[in-house]
Amino acid sequence: MIQQKRYFITLSVILLLGIIVYIFLVPNFETVQFSQEVVDNIADGVTTTTSGSQNDDNVSETQDNTELPIDLEQEDQIIIQDFLLNSFAKSDIDIFDTYLLIGSDERNENSSLSRGFVEGARADVIILGLFKKDSDEMYLLSIPRDTLIQNGCTDNIERINASFIKNVCGNKVENLAASIAKLTGLKIDHFASFNFEGFEEIINSFNGIEICVDVTQREGYSFELQKGCQLVNGSIALNWVVSRHTEILVGEKQLDENGNDISEWKLMPGVSDLTRNDRQQYVVLQLLKRVKEFRSLSDLSKFITALENSFVIDENLSLNKAANILWSLKDTDFNNITKLSMPVKNYILDDGRQVLIMTENFTDFAKSQGLLDS
Repeated sequence: MIQQKRYFITLSVILLLGIIVYIFLVPNFETVQFSQEVVDNIADGVTTTTSGSQNDDNVSETQDNTELPIDLEQEDQIIIQDFLLNSFAKSDIDIFDTYLLIGSDERNENSSLSRGFVEGARADVIILGLFKKDSDEMYLLSIPRDTLIQNGCTDNIERINASFIKNVCGNKVENLAASIAKLTGLKIDHFASFNFEGFEEIINSFNGIEICVDVTQREGYSFELQKGCQLVNGSIALNWVVSRHTEILVGEKQLDENGNDISEWKLMPGVSDLTRNDRQQYVVLQLLKRVKEFRSLSDLSKFITALENSFVIDENLSLNKAANILWSLKDTDFNNITKLSMPVKNYILDDGRQVLIMTENFTDFAKSQGLLDS
């Protein structure tokens, strides 16, 4: 009887220790439903309702992150014909494992103060990681947030970032994935999303990242990068990535007797969402390169802790699978990753809004870039 009692006590202690380890050492990622069937239905124009949309409750149903739909009848019909021709992929592409990285502009009081506070959440960063099956070919594909698409749920013509919203058809990511599928023919296997605060936390967990620039540049007081390479924290990296009004230094840096900057600055030419895409890809690659630094359990634990606080992932992407994916990239030469941006051009709508329109069907673009056989 005494022996049985000891066994029971020992088993209870082991069980209690297991629970404590799970609670405190195993990251508790926030997950969101991601149903490929729902995505397919939205892309095909079939209205459906997700049963698990309660997992997306961090965004209110009344959140104002929509925009007025675009009335095509008021626009240049030649331009619109090009849009209708190029904004629907000619065929599905199923030769890649496709991972979607979403950076939303959702922020709170803890986010970078220099970016300000806004209501709602839009998809500010949309990057696809494409890993060719049975091959070592890898691509980073950026989709500019202002790219015009036709929403599969509402039929509205709108910017693609506007489809990142929960509605009767699906949750935020399902709607965005459906828009991507219609535009590119690519189906999303898994996704991870982060907001401004999460972006800063991830970079700070690595004690910063290196950013190299060809010319000294700044945006107001939010960041200033010197010509060359420098290690920056998450706040500066974020402000550089999202900057729309980057200035460059003219001549040499000059300070007055009080240390105030009296240098001449001018707006950097050509800064646009495409510039932001380049910077986003740059930062993603810099972070991936840091995977090579994992040599100890403490390093890995620090990284996992940062992910727990910063990311939302789909319910089908387990922690072990995510870790295996990252670890499989450990010996990758990231200089061989092909970086791509969508073939788009600027277009000003009749009401003055600026958008981007596809200049080439993505299927043809994929062939021209070697993603598909001609």
